[in-house]
Amino acid sequence: MIEVKAIEPTRGNLRDFVAFGNSLYKDNACYVPPLMMDDINTLSPKKNPAFDHCQAQCFMAYRDGQPVGRIAGIINPIVNGRTGSADLRFGFVDFIDDAEVVDALFKAVSDWGRSKGMTSIVGPMGFSDMDHEGMLTFGYDEMGTMATIYNHPYYVDHMERMGFKKDAGWVEYYIKVPEQIPEKYQRIADIVKRRENLKIKKYSSRKKIKEEYGVALFELINRAYDKLYGYSPLTPRQIDYYIDMYLSIINLDLVTVVTDADDKLIAIGISIQSFTEALRKSGGKLFPFGWRHLLKALRGKADAVDLLLVAVAPEYQNKGVNALLFTDLIPYYNKYGFKHAETNLELEDNTAVQSQWSYFDHRLHRRRATFRKPL
Repeated sequence: MIEVKAIEPTRGNLRDFVAFGNSLYKDNACYVPPLMMDDINTLSPKKNPAFDHCQAQCFMAYRDGQPVGRIAGIINPIVNGRTGSADLRFGFVDFIDDAEVVDALFKAVSDWGRSKGMTSIVGPMGFSDMDHEGMLTFGYDEMGTMATIYNHPYYVDHMERMGFKKDAGWVEYYIKVPEQIPEKYQRIADIVKRRENLKIKKYSSRKKIKEEYGVALFELINRAYDKLYGYSPLTPRQIDYYIDMYLSIINLDLVTVVTDADDKLIAIGISIQSFTEALRKSGGKLFPFGWRHLLKALRGKADAVDLLLVAVAPEYQNKGVNALLFTDLIPYYNKYGFKHAETNLELEDNTAVQSQWSYFDHRLHRRRATFRKPL
């Protein structure tokens, strides 16, 4: 018999909720555990400013007292108001390959959503685009990243069995870091810089970049991503939250700021050295010794770099500004010994973004999707 329990968001309960995913994949060679502290904070009303406007409820399924699945229901009224929908988002979902378990989990979260007036369910998604989203549908034998979800192939089978239909899709690319910037790519960057009168800025002070462009950075993200699928504009409190979160771990050499002639921010590219191996060695835990692996990754060298975030102001999109960002970043990739880059998620119909990779040795190595059905 399956018992599903609504989880009160205490720190201990959320720790058990987050830990279930790690235990399910402990023997999987491609799974990269999230930093548990980050996931716990994301699901905590006391920590995550998304709870200023969102509601959420976590559920865990048990058989004979042992956890066999988990899921979180999330209601984001800002997005629902923008889209005119009544969507219940589901996320943080993991389960054993058992229809009884899966059905019980989705029944519990669906019942909760209906009680709040929701009429459809879609996911996996988080509170905002800063959270993990998209179920893996291709690339199960590829190593994951800290910014993406890993799941078994049977997840998709269960979604289809329950009547869910694909709602949106993403692609991810594996790109070989070139030793030299391709000549044509460099030429594009030079032309757009001169034509648009743009400037590249680099920083060595976290305090200075925060003071000059911290808030502007996330305001730019809100503008650049506004029309993207399911986007939830970040509030001032969320912006402050993410500034503190990301500025503490990024290598400023891997941050490129582009401004216009008046120093107004018009584009930013943020990369981060891969934490894949460090997270695997630490199991996603900081204590007692996980912090050593993460600190080593932060200070040391890695073969891979994650293209964490690229944002270009709408009025400058499709003008070649991305080339300006990456012609600045590629020499730093070589400086730090990165052999390949991971693009992370790109909407599969965003051909403008994907076309830029044609200048490099690249391959599509993962696909993922969200799934939807009426409640």
